Amino acid sequence: MIDHAAVERWLAAYVAAWKSYDREAIAALFADDVTVRYHPYDEPIRGRDAVVESWFGAGEGAPSTDAEGTYDANYHPVAIDGDLAVAVGVSTYTDPAVVYDNCFLVRFDADGRCREFTEWYIERPGPEA
Repeated sequence: MIDHAAVERWLAAYVAAWKSYDREAIAALFADDVTVRYHPYDEPIRGRDAVVESWFGAGEGAPSTDAEGTYDANYHPVAIDGDLAVAVGVSTYTDPAVVYDNCFLVRFDADGRCREFTEWYIERPGPEA
């Protein structure tokens, strides 16, 4: 069972790890047997080591790394049921300027580490849309 405050701490650590690209900070977020999908239709990335490498653009389905200082994010939990949390938020990039609205499904283990992660995101339309 996970609570709101624990999910908020995990999300803050997720953003901090993303900003630092510190391998130990990234690894600390995830259980050994984690599965991660950066899109809900992706084949999952399996295992902590593979997920850490994916943050550096390695492996099939991995996102590219982001240049330091060109992004920020703010996510917060909106629903929690047992070990499953739903979080939403915004990822903002400055070069090029783009904003994404995000939704995460995060399932936690008994130690508060993520054991399943699925992300949805969509680019926010600009003023010309």
